[in-house]
Amino acid sequence: RGRVAVKIVVKIGGAALEDKSRLRKCARAVVELAQDGHQVAVVHGGGAALTRTLKSLGKKSDFVNGLRITDAETRDVALMVLSGIVNKSLVAAIVAAGSAAVGLCGADGMAFRARKKQNSNCDLGFVGEICYAEPRWIEAIWAAKGIPVLSSIALGSDGEYYNINADQMASACAVTCHADSLIFLTDVEGVKDAEGAVIPWLNTRDVAALVAASVIGGGMLPKLEACSEALHRGVGRVRILPAAQVEILPQFYFTKLACGTEVVGA
Repeated sequence: RGRVAVKIVVKIGGAALEDKSRLRKCARAVVELAQDGHQVAVVHGGGAALTRTLKSLGKKSDFVNGLRITDAETRDVALMVLSGIVNKSLVAAIVAAGSAAVGLCGADGMAFRARKKQNSNCDLGFVGEICYAEPRWIEAIWAAKGIPVLSSIALGSDGEYYNINADQMASACAVTCHADSLIFLTDVEGVKDAEGAVIPWLNTRDVAALVAASVIGGGMLPKLEACSEALHRGVGRVRILPAAQVEILPQFYFTKLACGTEVVGA
């Protein structure tokens, strides 16, 4: 098509992982991007499946600022659910849509290293943040015309697995791969203002004011933190898009999209 090939990291979370038809649509859009010649990596969450599995085991989930408090047992279940059923379901959906996909967790090939995330108010347990990342395994999969599919689990230097916020994992992936763009597919239409209208363009320096005014909270906090981090560290474009309209994803670079929020650097 004579289009320029770019590197794109797509984060898939929320209902898109829960709803089979929406998952198929997301997989098709990702495969279409790859068939256009782009190098696409997928990072996924899976919080709903994890909460459901924990509940069936009699464990309650507690959150602090959108991050799940993770004891050793919860961490083991996270490893099983996120790097197991959720990752492999997404791999299967991408394969069904016509592209080879390779599922990894951040620990595989030591691609991502974690350290314990500190929180002044409470001990989050086995919640980590990425302190080191290197792209060679992702690049090896791209070289073999595959789509890497990453679950947000990484190893610490203590040999323990850590649960990583998937938005932060996507940001770290985009930064280490020198991605041209990072796209978050979400359950919501975008970042909303105080009146509930979607903000089409959000400057990272305006985020603090929105947080202070309690316009933004919960799971959107780590997402916007991840957006700011990616832009600050060289990722070209960052966009939050509703997964419900994922079929427009392949047009991302070539037309003005009418939905979602484009996050821009200060």
